[in-house]
Amino acid sequence: MTFSAHHAATGETLAPAYTDATPAEIDAVAEGARQAAEAFAATAPAVRAGLLEAIALNLEARREAWIDRAHLETGLPPARLQGECARTVGQLRLFAALVREGSWADARIDPADTTRKPAPKPDLRRMLRALGPVAVFGASNFPFAFSVAGGDTASALAAGNPVVVKAHPAHPGTSDIAAEAIRTAVAAAGLPAGVFGLVHGAAPEVSHALVRHPAICAVGFTGSAQAGKALLATAAARPELIPVFAEMGSINPIFVLPGALAERGAAIAEGLVNSFTLGVGQFCTKPGLVIGVAGATWESFSAEVAKRAQAVAPGVMLHAGIKAGFVRASAALQNVEWLAEGAAKVARVSAAEFMVRPELAQEIFGPYTLLVTARDSAELMALAEHLEGQLTATVHGTEAELTAVPGLFTVLTRKAGRVLCNGFPTGVEVSPAMQHGGPFPATTDARFTSVGTAAILRFVRPVCYQAFPDALLPAELQNANPLGLMRLVNNTLTREAVR
Repeated sequence: MTFSAHHAATGETLAPAYTDATPAEIDAVAEGARQAAEAFAATAPAVRAGLLEAIALNLEARREAWIDRAHLETGLPPARLQGECARTVGQLRLFAALVREGSWADARIDPADTTRKPAPKPDLRRMLRALGPVAVFGASNFPFAFSVAGGDTASALAAGNPVVVKAHPAHPGTSDIAAEAIRTAVAAAGLPAGVFGLVHGAAPEVSHALVRHPAICAVGFTGSAQAGKALLATAAARPELIPVFAEMGSINPIFVLPGALAERGAAIAEGLVNSFTLGVGQFCTKPGLVIGVAGATWESFSAEVAKRAQAVAPGVMLHAGIKAGFVRASAALQNVEWLAEGAAKVARVSAAEFMVRPELAQEIFGPYTLLVTARDSAELMALAEHLEGQLTATVHGTEAELTAVPGLFTVLTRKAGRVLCNGFPTGVEVSPAMQHGGPFPATTDARFTSVGTAAILRFVRPVCYQAFPDALLPAELQNANPLGLMRLVNNTLTREAVR
């Protein structure tokens, strides 16, 4: 099957044409990753850190062409792409620093005690090791930061895993530029070519064939719930089960308490509209649900949101499929009160209605949000309990209100991976403390994040070495601690050598 990218704003076909990867091509790339896996996992941390830094430099050298092509294929404005480029190279360097420091490997050493009674204690040493080849799926809405050279690729390479990327069919040219930057860095480092591979394809079977391939040991995915669940099912049907780390979006509820609305309702309305229309509403952290308590301040807030939403200018969506999906999903909503129906859409329903209509809790990808009116604080709490797993949940309140609703925060910390006070969830900081993940169906494994340095933990597994000669141990576990790591030795954190 042959396909092409299209100019996001005009629909014009962009050269060149691409062809779906054949089974033989998928097999060749995956086998190349398998053959490179052991050698790459055994590389010194400095080698992997140097590779990540070289990729960052290569991307910066291609910045202008990369941004120009991404602008055509996605419609994202150059200024937004400049920021995303900086984020992408920044997270590559962040993972390089993590690898150089090395404590992420969680080295634990319990030296032998031959005098222990009634039985001697064996020498035990444990650390995190690479899983093996990782299949990464590029996201449509972040063509740099969640795509070919994005966080999944950076964290997998940092841990010593070869990566095979399935490029997103909406921005194949953008993907090729990033892939060439990575391949160049791999070759310059003298590493096997199989450390990185890329396949193209518009047909879903290309994705499923990659996940089914026995060389693939894990999957990193960002995209729709439908696609993520389909890949999860494919992985589950394999003879050898592998983890699938799929981030599938969420409606990111915002709870606005009456005191906050009385104090700064107009400012909250402005922030909300800016947040749910940012990037034409094409963020997985877009607030798609806003919950408040019936009353005069809620009515005033709703009117302000409607007024500001009606003033939003139309924007270019990522591709025709996403635009069609947005139009179809918003048009399908029945028996709701429409407060704004222009370029940005705002609907409103009662809490009772929301809780008996599951379709109202589904993500609509685009500039849309739903206001839900609770009769009182008890119904607001019932709404919180009713929610599925989310990436984020937010509460706006006065200081007194926030301290008075610990039960609400207890519920929301069960429901979401990131809980905010008096803010908006769009904008995900790339830092060690970030959690970008949440309970199903937001992601397939709430224990992990796809943003920040903890993302590396998705693509490793613990290995314990018992009674090994020191010379056979990985450097991270050797007595002399040649890498100078912080290690847990006899249950004490230290950089000292084992005596």
